[in-house]
Amino acid sequence: MKLDPFYLIVDSASWIERLVPLGVRLVQLRIKDRDAATLRAEIRSAKVVCDAHGCKLVVNDHWRLAMEEGVEWVHLGQEDLVAADREVIRRAGLKLGLSSHDHAELAAALAAEPDYVALGPIYPTILKAMKWAPQGVERLREWRGRIGTLPLVAIGGLNPQRLPGVFAGGADSAAVVTDITLNPNPEARTREWIAATAHRR
Repeated sequence: MKLDPFYLIVDSASWIERLVPLGVRLVQLRIKDRDAATLRAEIRSAKVVCDAHGCKLVVNDHWRLAMEEGVEWVHLGQEDLVAADREVIRRAGLKLGLSSHDHAELAAALAAEPDYVALGPIYPTILKAMKWAPQGVERLREWRGRIGTLPLVAIGGLNPQRLPGVFAGGADSAAVVTDITLNPNPEARTREWIAATAHRR
């Protein structure tokens, strides 16, 4: 299985409506602290846009809603993985991405037989408070050796200028949040990311 090298992560369907038509092929909808009805509406709207533009939609955390809305991909953090019913997820045919930040979390992730593993933060990030120090490209190389051919996603503090080192370190896909969503011109920055990763598609 091959992941698109540019993995956009946003917190609303409106971002997806705004950026996916530019040529984004892989996007995660990551929404926290909203009620089920709002989440369902956001997932449904995002799926319509992604289906229309040939973009793979990944839903963060809310795997039951994703399953009910016909989304094929979910991403879980370590705490969400513990609480999730992996057997139901597998029977539904959902593809599963998992976060990892240290050796114990990588072992837990691999035991769940995911479809990809994410490692982060690679560089300092302002997205959220992290108890983990930046992992660096060397940790990517280590993870690459440990997971074999399983797709590896790098996340945390990435920008187009850092992509050559991240891909050289073994990442298959580079995930981005704030470098685009906090940019004065998100559309132009999205196009930069697409151009910077086009050779790996």
